[in-house]
Amino acid sequence: MRKNIDIDEKVLTKLKLLSAFEETSVKAIMEKAVSFYVEYKEKERLKALSDEEKEDLGLLLLMQQSDRTQVVSREEVMDNLN
Repeated sequence: MRKNIDIDEKVLTKLKLLSAFEETSVKAIMEKAVSFYVEYKEKERLKALSDEEKEDLGLLLLMQQSDRTQVVSREEVMDNLN
């Protein structure tokens, strides 16, 4: 996806310097910075969750990974619970 954004000249100059030091493109530096920020915010959000909310989120993630084509009978579920 290609988007045009306005960047302050001072920030752009710093980005260009960083890209020269890192021997990479300004675009790659910006992508790294955005990815780092998003990851930081996700971790910050997870820390703010209560234990119950963390358990709910974990269960949701496990449920999303499950194979929806497999069917288990009620008896199998009850046997495993005992």
